Amino acid sequence: MPEPDARASVEAIFREERGLLLAALVRRFGDLDLAEEVASDAIEAALVHWPVRGVPPSPGAWLMTTARRKAVDRLRRDRAYAARLALLQVEAERTGPAPAPAPDGGLPDERLQLFFTCAHPALAAEDRAALTLRCLAGLTTPEVARAFLVPTATMAKRIVRAKHRIREARIPFRVPGPDELPARLPGVLQVLYSIFTEGYAAARNDLAEEAVRLARILRRLLPDERETAGLLALMLLTHARNAARVGADGGLLLLEEQDRSRWDRPLIEEGRRLAEEALTGGAPGPYGVQAAIAALHDEAPDVPSTDWPQIVALYDVLLALTPSPVVALNRAAAVAMRDGPAAGLALLDGLAGEPRLRGYHPYAAARADLLRRLGRFPEAAAAYREALDLAETEPERALIRRLLDAVGTSG
Repeated sequence: MPEPDARASVEAIFREERGLLLAALVRRFGDLDLAEEVASDAIEAALVHWPVRGVPPSPGAWLMTTARRKAVDRLRRDRAYAARLALLQVEAERTGPAPAPAPDGGLPDERLQLFFTCAHPALAAEDRAALTLRCLAGLTTPEVARAFLVPTATMAKRIVRAKHRIREARIPFRVPGPDELPARLPGVLQVLYSIFTEGYAAARNDLAEEAVRLARILRRLLPDERETAGLLALMLLTHARNAARVGADGGLLLLEEQDRSRWDRPLIEEGRRLAEEALTGGAPGPYGVQAAIAALHDEAPDVPSTDWPQIVALYDVLLALTPSPVVALNRAAAVAMRDGPAAGLALLDGLAGEPRLRGYHPYAAARADLLRRLGRFPEAAAAYREALDLAETEPERALIRRLLDAVGTSG
């Protein structure tokens, strides 16, 4: 057995190479299950040989060679499996020749194919995020299960279901053509953003950071797509506040309670540059507009001096791009900061009949906040209790309980 520190070093290298390796194997053999199995076999071989012989100059190439040999061995032992894969390979070859190896002798970067496969619209929404974390982020099934707060067995079923769907529907491992890309890219971006928001809401820094890492990869793979810049900008500008989101007691803090000197200024500057890029050269996209809103928050020295008129104007643009009661809710909160809580509450009450806002705890929490600011404490307390019943994560529930207690004291 290799020493624990040597094993950790090897595993760190493997996690970095895994997405490249898996994508290349899928391209070669056309089967996600086989690719995952032989990739795991290759890392086990690396854990045996590398601590003794040293890490090879090109770890990815070593892993690919080992995995490919193991795949061939498996196919020789299972002729039926080999015959099925032969058919899949014929279909895969119709999408074009395999890319040449990377100039440095490493693996060609074929992860873009996996991004679009994992986020294919034929898969259930909850399965897309799970498969993306499993295949592209390199998380184990138990790690993905912990990320979404479900039992490992439940997550394993989701991942198996997604793979079966890919196989049965013969979803191709390929990048959509130029005519398809505008329709398919938003689905990929949404998967990454849902992973980020899941981590951010639950104060799961590891999950949020994994989403940022994946967004950086996608940005490198699609450098000319402005909405990939917009998504990465939005994530960075939001994640930059992370260190100040949690108080000394471990509880979440509201924006107005945060010590802005603890915000990550280099991350904010990077996000601002990307936001400008996302908004340059044509009509804005939803992520670019949201990034611009986040940048205005990050640039302000405090909440009162934030450019609320500009934020409301940007929400008007966003509402035109993506008509949604959730966007309307956020716009109402910005109007409340610009024109006062009564104006914002009137807009929120006008959204009361929206089906998507029923059971959505931020709506109840926003109403509670405006009622509190108007001095209507019993109504605010009732709204906070409603939000508490609807909140899905413990950090959010703890924050709402604190606000509810404060309202009770004020009343």
